[in-house]
Amino acid sequence: MSSDRDQLTRPDGTPIRVLTVDDERSITELLGMALRYEGWDVTTAASGLAAVQAARETRPDVIVLDMMLPDFDGLEVMRRVRTEQPDVPVIFLTARDAVDDRIQGLTAGGDDYVTKPFSLEELVARLRGILRRSGATLARPSSQLVVGDLSLDEDSHEVTRAGEEIHLTATEFELLRFLMRNPRRVLSKAQILDRVWNYDFGGQANVVELYISYLRKKVDAGRDPMIHTLRGAGYVLKPAGA
Repeated sequence: MSSDRDQLTRPDGTPIRVLTVDDERSITELLGMALRYEGWDVTTAASGLAAVQAARETRPDVIVLDMMLPDFDGLEVMRRVRTEQPDVPVIFLTARDAVDDRIQGLTAGGDDYVTKPFSLEELVARLRGILRRSGATLARPSSQLVVGDLSLDEDSHEVTRAGEEIHLTATEFELLRFLMRNPRRVLSKAQILDRVWNYDFGGQANVVELYISYLRKKVDAGRDPMIHTLRGAGYVLKPAGA
C-alpha cells in the first residue's frame, strides 16, 4: 500500500474491525493479508450462518460479503446482520457480471460492490472510502511501527533498532514494513511477493530470499535475531528472544 496514506483507526484509536465473508478460502486469506497490512483486525466466515454469528460477536465496522454462499446468499446475511447493526456498511463481492445482481445488492442496502476477480488495491481503496463516509474512523496520528526494540516511521522512513539508525533501500524498507505490520505472523514467499513487489508468485522466490538476507545483515547483525525462517512456510518477524 502507498506509504503516504493515513492508517485509519476507530475513533477510540483501536483497529478497524472488518468481517470478510467468502466460501473460497484463498480469497479470505488474500483479503485478510491485505487488510491486516492496513493495520485492521480481520474476522473471516465461510457461510452465511457463520457470518451472522461473527458479526454478532465482533461488531464489525465494515463487511466484505460474497453474494453467493453455501447456505444463504449475501443479501440475506446483510438483512440478518442489520437487524442488530442497522448502520454497518457492506461491500458485496460477486463473480457474476449480470448488472441485475449489482443493482439488487445496492438497492437492498449495500454500499458498494466489486466483481471478481478484483484488484486488492481497488477493494482497499473502496473500503477506506466507505469507512471515511460512515464516520466510523479517524486517521492514525502516529506513523510509528514498533516491534520489540525495532522502530519504523512510515512517514520519514527512519528505522532504528535499540536507538541505532538503520539505513535501508526503498525495497528493503517496504519488506521490513510488511513484516512489522504482521508481527509474529508467518508470511509466505508468495504473500511477500504479492504485497512488496506487486506481482503474482511465479518462480521469483529467490528475490525474496535475497532481500531477507539483506535485511538480516542490517537489522539483525551483531544482535539477537528478529527475522526468522520457517522452512517450507516462510518468514516471521518477532521481538528478540520471543
